[in-house]
Amino acid sequence: MVMARSIQLARSIERAAGRSRFGGVTSDDILDVDLLAFEKGTAEQRRAVVDGTMESLKTGFVYTRHDISADLLDTAYDYLQRFFSLPQEQKDRSTVAGSNGQTGYTPLLVETAASAEVPDWKEMYNWGAELPEGHPLRKRLPHRYSPPKFPDDLLAGMSEVMGTFHQQVWDLQRRFLKIIAVGIGAHEDFFEFMLKDGATLTRAIHYPEMQAAPGADHVWAGEHADINLITALPRSTAKGLEVKLEDGSWIDAAPPDDGVVINTGMMLEHLTNGVIPPGRHRVVADQDQPGDRYSVVQFCHPTPWTILSPVPSCVTDEYPLRYPSITASDRLEQVIFEINLVEDGRRVGKS
Repeated sequence: MVMARSIQLARSIERAAGRSRFGGVTSDDILDVDLLAFEKGTAEQRRAVVDGTMESLKTGFVYTRHDISADLLDTAYDYLQRFFSLPQEQKDRSTVAGSNGQTGYTPLLVETAASAEVPDWKEMYNWGAELPEGHPLRKRLPHRYSPPKFPDDLLAGMSEVMGTFHQQVWDLQRRFLKIIAVGIGAHEDFFEFMLKDGATLTRAIHYPEMQAAPGADHVWAGEHADINLITALPRSTAKGLEVKLEDGSWIDAAPPDDGVVINTGMMLEHLTNGVIPPGRHRVVADQDQPGDRYSVVQFCHPTPWTILSPVPSCVTDEYPLRYPSITASDRLEQVIFEINLVEDGRRVGKS
């Protein structure tokens, strides 16, 4: 099989270079690919990266090498830990009324997995790129395009660092989507147009320490899939992210130290007619992992007026047409309600 031969070739190439870029640390179901080899490598290396990515995305997850500065990650995480350590009344000042959890601070026990009736034990800080005043998307969707609200008066320089972080992770996601575009038989620039001014959201998450009952796990965030195209997780401060496999079993997401976790969302599933499933996952603290957990994820969204319609190359005898067309905006609004973030329509409890 061409894919298997390509993956084996890439393993051989990387072994010769002194490092293994394929094979998950915890499970071979999640592979480790190299974005930079796709961009700068030979035709064989590029093909191996595409094939490895498509094979790994059967789980909805893949790891990739990246070129984001470690210093930037260190600085960003330092700011975010300092923010979540502020007194509650100071954190609450960063809440943005009417944003439905898309901008600013969201406290504990609000967001709820669509399949759950118990809110997640996490607090969040959200931001995105600011569009200019008068932009039609900012006028039409103010709750999704509210200007970022950073507490620079308490944490000087935070807005500049977080703006740079958002842009660099977005650029990595944009580049990685080229691999996926080739993998589904499209031009590598297939996603470029729909990404311009998309409602891409960066979310810092603090999972407070919880004491689980003896012999039991504490679920910080319930089982769910993301709504967007792809999600990037450059780093977390502790383990806990678990991936659900097709047989219903769970494995740890354990990327190499220099790797970013990429997982797929429901919008990509829609565009690919189910060829690429969304990565189902949860976040769990166990008895061997005391303490808090911090992570930053970035949800890469298309522009809200994008029509999500299955691409022709993904409609086959094996995958007959499954999804009707819908706008990205409407699909996102469905999920925002399902996960309990509509402020005047929460289905589970009150903030």
